[in-house]
Amino acid sequence: MTSKSRIRYPLSGADFSIYTREELAGEFLRILNGGIHGISFSVYMNDQAPGSQISGEQIAARMAVIKPYVQWIRSFSCTDGNEMIPRYARQNGLKTLVGAWLGSDEEKNEREVEGLIEAAREGCVDIAAVGNEVLLRGDLPEERIIDYMRRVREAAPGIPVGYVDAYYEFAVHPAIADACDIILANCYPFWEGYPLEHSLVYLKEMYQTALRAGNGKQVIVTETGWPNLGTPVKGAIPSQENAMRYFINTYHWAAEAGAAVFYFSSFDELWKVAAEGDVGAYWGLWDIDGNLKY
Repeated sequence: MTSKSRIRYPLSGADFSIYTREELAGEFLRILNGGIHGISFSVYMNDQAPGSQISGEQIAARMAVIKPYVQWIRSFSCTDGNEMIPRYARQNGLKTLVGAWLGSDEEKNEREVEGLIEAAREGCVDIAAVGNEVLLRGDLPEERIIDYMRRVREAAPGIPVGYVDAYYEFAVHPAIADACDIILANCYPFWEGYPLEHSLVYLKEMYQTALRAGNGKQVIVTETGWPNLGTPVKGAIPSQENAMRYFINTYHWAAEAGAAVFYFSSFDELWKVAAEGDVGAYWGLWDIDGNLKY
């Protein structure tokens, strides 16, 4: 496809517009420069992975890149230096969705939950996310997750407490949905193999599934995105154009629906290759060196 080739993408529902590559990039930049609701804050560098010690200088440098474009940031952990992320966010005038990472290691879970509570008591937490995709991985039973959520809520009254998982897990586990003040749903048409041209329709269906499970509670899309490189998943093909098109489609829909969306992700992270294959490294809007990719 040449730079003057025309590209179709849905603005809303069945409506279509035609963009050149240059126009597509211009619309991506218009949306980003106008400010998006939020972004998943990926902080690890080339030689780092979860468990690496993160420095304040590293957090500050990464946050300076994304600060002009977002209102909220989402963090995933409250240990190994990640507990500093909400503090730096506050200093930069950003709102925070702060996560405690829960897994099968109970001792680590304790440190994560205590770190989240401490950040909340310092006034650095706008929404507390107790666990991320724990049920999807099978690390803990729902009763244990609910116990951790109750503990955070009691220790930090007045702060909305939720749990993050794939959108359908809230329908499968109604007790989890009932325990949440707010439904925090990860929605990935890419990982379910949907081609780009059908991805917006399916994103809307995912959102509606979470809304029904929440029974009137607010739903926030805590992760959604599209990689620009790597191995396809069925009909979902990573590419520069598809990544831009998905971003544009997502934020046109979010504006129309009044939906809060945290895009995944801020920066590329090489450590994700081990768990997700080559495609795992290329979800960032910026590359690992902090250069805007689109």
